[in-house]
Amino acid sequence: MDETRKKEPLIRVEKRKERPAKQVRLLRLASVLLAIVAGGLFILCIGYNPFSVYATIVSGAFRSSMAFQATIKVMVPLLIPALGLTLAFKMRFWNIGAEGQIIMGAVFATFFALFCWDFPHWLLMICMFLAGMLGGALWGIIPAFFKAKFGTNETLFTLMLNYIALYLISFLRDGPWQDPNSSGFPKIARFGENAQLDKLFGVHVGWLIGLVLVVIVYIYLKYTKQGYEISVVGESRATAQYAGMNYKKIVLRTMAFSGAICGIAGMVQASGSDLTLTTSVAGGVGFTAIIVAWLAQLNPVGILVVSFLFSVLEKGSTVMQSSYGLSAYSADVLQGIILFFVLGCEFFVRYRFVTRKKGGKA
Repeated sequence: MDETRKKEPLIRVEKRKERPAKQVRLLRLASVLLAIVAGGLFILCIGYNPFSVYATIVSGAFRSSMAFQATIKVMVPLLIPALGLTLAFKMRFWNIGAEGQIIMGAVFATFFALFCWDFPHWLLMICMFLAGMLGGALWGIIPAFFKAKFGTNETLFTLMLNYIALYLISFLRDGPWQDPNSSGFPKIARFGENAQLDKLFGVHVGWLIGLVLVVIVYIYLKYTKQGYEISVVGESRATAQYAGMNYKKIVLRTMAFSGAICGIAGMVQASGSDLTLTTSVAGGVGFTAIIVAWLAQLNPVGILVVSFLFSVLEKGSTVMQSSYGLSAYSADVLQGIILFFVLGCEFFVRYRFVTRKKGGKA
């Protein structure tokens, strides 16, 4: 008995049976309420009124048409990569390379913006769009090929490709694509008006592209044969192969599609917001998009909602900083507290803690 007690851990994590949908919704609602309360306590501790600060965050995202447009601009680069990552994650391919795929989409699109600027506007936009897809798809296929062929670790592979893409921008900025009119300061020239995305309701049409992609990804996953194959591969590779599915082909195709969508985000960011190519074109959204995708349970419609809420929090936090004179770190801490509770809820939806009972049995 003593030997059993020594081997049995005091507390262990155990996967629980699937909870009823109503119970899951209540848990998630409770996590949001707890996050708001915990965030409020943090605000109170630093000497501010939580109700006033929260009201400022919400109003900061909607207080004017310009503020709302800025909120939408923040949402777009979160929404599109999260949709791309959803395809890979559904297949249990841990694509941590959205950042690099966004960058490569921007790099490929920038080539046309810089060297084909005299194309008709509609043709140039199509070329940049397709080039962005190609750049992202290429950066997605590389790790997919090595995973399918040699069984490499896709998490590390896609992560390392992020840095290669980032340093490629630095090389282009300091070398072949350096703006000749920069007076020695290394930068890439600003896009001409012909290479800039058109605006619709005061915001570049990237938001419309994002909405169209939500519909496309939803239909692709739910109603197509390829979407079904992704689900089967995600559940069990052995089952997929037993059913006669070509595992390598599915992985390559899905990662090409995933990377292409992320590449669109790069093209949209470069030609819609930054109007040039910089090392901050991705700006960390490739990593934040991972959180968005998982919080939405890899549901395209849910991703639209979650990315919008994230953008409200992001835009409102900047207004909070300026209104109360808070540092950027305070806003980051508040966002971190909210994310901690919301993500923690997902743990308790799927798992539970089991304590060792008397006699060494759990």
